[in-house]
Amino acid sequence: MERLFCKWATDLPELQLIMAVLPEKSKDLYSEIKRVGDNVIGIPTQCVQSKLVQQAKPQVCANISLKINSKLGGVNHIIDPSEESPVFKENVIIFGADVTHHSHTENGIPSIAAVVASMDANATKYCARVRAQRHEKSGGAQEIINDLAAMVKELLIEFYKANRGLKPSKIIFYRDGVSESQFDQVLVHEVRAVQEACMMLEKDYRPRITFVVVQKRHHTRLFCEDERDASGKAKNVPPGTTVDSGITHPYEFDFYLCSHFGIQVN
Repeated sequence: MERLFCKWATDLPELQLIMAVLPEKSKDLYSEIKRVGDNVIGIPTQCVQSKLVQQAKPQVCANISLKINSKLGGVNHIIDPSEESPVFKENVIIFGADVTHHSHTENGIPSIAAVVASMDANATKYCARVRAQRHEKSGGAQEIINDLAAMVKELLIEFYKANRGLKPSKIIFYRDGVSESQFDQVLVHEVRAVQEACMMLEKDYRPRITFVVVQKRHHTRLFCEDERDASGKAKNVPPGTTVDSGITHPYEFDFYLCSHFGIQVN
C-alpha cells in the first residue's frame, strides 16, 4: 500500500485527497492508510465502510462531505455574525492542549503532548504541534507539557504568517486532562511557558492570557427547574447552559458548561 500511495503522489502531483472504501472489520487497514497518508506522503485520506457506500443514506453522505470539506481546507461552520461574542472582535488566538499517556502494559512508550491553535478570525482553521513526552525519573507519566514554550512560539509564528503580520492581542488556552491535584503545578508551569513564548518573539509582547482547564469526567447532572425550558425528547438543559454559582468550587473560578445539544437521558 505504501508503494501504491507513493506512486499516486508522484504520478498525480495535483492529488488533494485519497478516498478509500473499506470492508467491515478493517481496523488494521484503516490504521495503515492513515499512517501512509499522514506520515509518508502528506495527503489527506477519507475512509468509509463499503456498507455505508452501498446504503448512501443522506445523513451519512452529509457527514462524509463535511469531513472532506474540512480536510481540503474548507470551512463548515462559523458563528453567526449577529451572535458573535465580543471576544472575536479583537485579534484572538485559541489554543487547545492535551497529553496522551500509554497504558500500564506498554512500558517504554513515551507519552504524546499535542497543542493546536486557531489560525483565522472565525477559529475554524488550526495548526498543530506534537512532541514525544519524556517520563519522570520515577518512571511515571508526566502531565506537564515539557516543550510548551517552543510549541506555542511556533504556533504564534504560524498565526502571524496567516494573518499578514497581525499578532494576537489575547490568548485563550484550553487545557484538557488535568486533575484537581495538578492544578497549581500545571498552571504555574504552563502559563509561564506561554508567557515565555510571547517574550521569545518580542521582549515587550504581553497579550492577555485566559487559561481554562477543561474536565469532562465529573458526576454532576443538571436539570431544568421548569420543564418548559428543557430541550429535546430527553428533557436535558438547552445547549449553552452555563452554571457559575451555587454548586461550583468555593474558592476557584469554576463553572459548568453544557456546550451542545444533549441526546442522552439523564
